[in-house]
Amino acid sequence: MSKSVTRATRLVAAVCLACASLSACTPLVLGGAAVGGTLMATDRRTSGAQVEDKGIEFKAASRIKEALGSRGHVNINAYNRVVLITGEVVNEADRLTVEQIVARTENVRSVVNELAIMGNSSLTSRSSDVIIEAKVKATLVDARDLQANAFKLVVERGNVYLLGMVTEREATRAAEVASSVSGVQKVIKVLHIISEDELARKQPTAPGSTNPPPR
Repeated sequence: MSKSVTRATRLVAAVCLACASLSACTPLVLGGAAVGGTLMATDRRTSGAQVEDKGIEFKAASRIKEALGSRGHVNINAYNRVVLITGEVVNEADRLTVEQIVARTENVRSVVNELAIMGNSSLTSRSSDVIIEAKVKATLVDARDLQANAFKLVVERGNVYLLGMVTEREATRAAEVASSVSGVQKVIKVLHIISEDELARKQPTAPGSTNPPPR
């Protein structure tokens, strides 16, 4: 099978998965993939941190929905207890309300508030974001010098947010790769930077290896 066919297959699969999630869109959306299976195994966070982040997303989203109702379109994504807020709200008061709710949510370490004050994004815009996310994911997979699953992607109105626990080298390379994808307006890094030594310690030991991970 040719490389171009393989990449096209990955892109179609990514679009299908993303579109499936889009079909259930509501004004308030929880971000990220389900915790479990292969994704949990390859995530650089501990399994406990992954579950904790999902708890943060659920609690914050529920409280924001209670406060705003159907007013606004707010997305909550947590990575290692850092919470990225994206979407749209009608005024600065709602923007601050959302930030305060998230900041007060249990286990949250810090908040990155990227909410825009404007009308809700259209279905066309959100559909375009789904396609851009799929294309960026496929491009990260194609980049042999990157571990694609180390990055969590959030796309909002063509802006690509990179979350994850990565080295400076990986952060720079991933931003370069994401910027090359058509439709991407801007790449924003919301990353936890670790050293190359820390990364080596996080890599799983090969099956049958008797050598301890590098220190």
